[in-house]
Amino acid sequence: MNTRTVSVLTPDGTPLATDVCLPGGDRPRPAVLIRTPYGRDAHRAELRGWAAHGFAALAQDVRGRHGSPGEWHPYRDHERTDGAATVAWVRAQTWSNGEVVAVGASYAAYCALVTALDAPGAAPGPVHREGVPDAVIAAVPALGLTETAREPGGPERLWARAGWWAAHGDRSDSDPDALERALADDPRLLEHLPVARLAERLATGLGRELPSWPRLWADRQRGRLVALGSAARLPLLAVGGTRDPFAEDTVALWHGWGGPARLLLGPWGHHLTADRSAPARARVNLGALYVRWSRAALAGRLEPTRHGAIALGDSGRWHSTHRAVSPPETERRWPFGSPTGLRLLHGAEFSADPERPVRSDDLAVPVDGGPADRCLLLSPPLPRPLDLAGAAVARINATADTPSADWAVRLTALDPSGRADPLAFGIVRRTGPPGEAADITVPLGTLGRRLPAGTRLRAEIAGHHFPAHARNPHTGDDPVTATRLAPSRRAVNPRGSALHLPVVARRRYVEPVPEICR
Repeated sequence: MNTRTVSVLTPDGTPLATDVCLPGGDRPRPAVLIRTPYGRDAHRAELRGWAAHGFAALAQDVRGRHGSPGEWHPYRDHERTDGAATVAWVRAQTWSNGEVVAVGASYAAYCALVTALDAPGAAPGPVHREGVPDAVIAAVPALGLTETAREPGGPERLWARAGWWAAHGDRSDSDPDALERALADDPRLLEHLPVARLAERLATGLGRELPSWPRLWADRQRGRLVALGSAARLPLLAVGGTRDPFAEDTVALWHGWGGPARLLLGPWGHHLTADRSAPARARVNLGALYVRWSRAALAGRLEPTRHGAIALGDSGRWHSTHRAVSPPETERRWPFGSPTGLRLLHGAEFSADPERPVRSDDLAVPVDGGPADRCLLLSPPLPRPLDLAGAAVARINATADTPSADWAVRLTALDPSGRADPLAFGIVRRTGPPGEAADITVPLGTLGRRLPAGTRLRAEIAGHHFPAHARNPHTGDDPVTATRLAPSRRAVNPRGSALHLPVVARRRYVEPVPEICR
């Protein structure tokens, strides 16, 4: 095999730097295309792996990044047109048999998806649609500006977006540690108001401007790619991690896809890596899986259905997503204020003060008798092991004395020694008349865990989750433009509140690779 760098011209003449790794031999091959803003050099080993399995493999720097000239505007239309031009270029090469799989992770998954969805309804087969791949692998997809900037329930993802924009925004290369250095010099950086002008203060630490920062918050339309995917007919492999902040977008993409769709949810974060202490049986060779799935997809061997596998944490067991995700096999209810559900420790009434918010980076809970800043509940120890696979939700009856209030629910698993392990989190924004009791549903994401006997569940209900999320000012003003903060008095009614978790009633385990590739 050999690797060379070529320039692929876009419709407006911009040359995109592209590494091409070809297997040995002269016969035409299927191709794998990765378009990335994070540097094509990082994919050299991956390209060699694909080529070793008989694929022509390409990694391309997107417009305006690393080796490709031009201006980069994240999530703009040039990713779609540039991707389509590259697919057409691949099909015109003598080493190509016409089959193309678009592959990507995070923003690169967005690049793969918009190329695949350039012509909704595109179907693989012997006659290929111009500029549209035949299959797509989207790992931990970051589906758009709105999806990455805000939770489905409204609150702004402050830490993740500040870190990403500091590392990659408005520059041609990357600086992954930029935000950490800026915070070392200015520890209260993320407290700056308004959030819309945070980039002005951040620029001091970075030594450069971030003119695209305000546009990040201007886009509020969600679900465009998911809606387009409902008309697609080409195969999809959606890969996510139950510890990835974008996991629900991965599930939504899979659930709404129109063609053969597979979902793999492992015990991973956004980088698709498990805890180092995880046993070997909990790991999956994603490279080998991608090759096997691509061959099945291109050959038309995938069943025209929607299914996959979800890991039960680091146990090494996998459950079928057909049963686990929609709907959950069994929903178990933990009522608040019940000795067999979640016992109220304190904070049926509490104060959510944006000047002293509950922090997202600290799992410790108050133990003194000071004023409550959250509602805190605890379950009795589990009498037996519990498998959880599917969507979790908290339903609370609550009151706020302000016109706008965020409700953050954090669920933590405490092992018999008291060690805390994050289990689930959700946050929603509610607006309404102050002092009016309301039934509030807080989605907690898709769980895949095995909890051993003796585990206790700790639930926290708070008004903030900072710095992961911007502080709600409680004035009714937009948190992105607000400059004035006010405290909010809260009350949670245990009688109308409960935690709902998806329990695996019948343990019908699957092997993840055969399940994904059938």
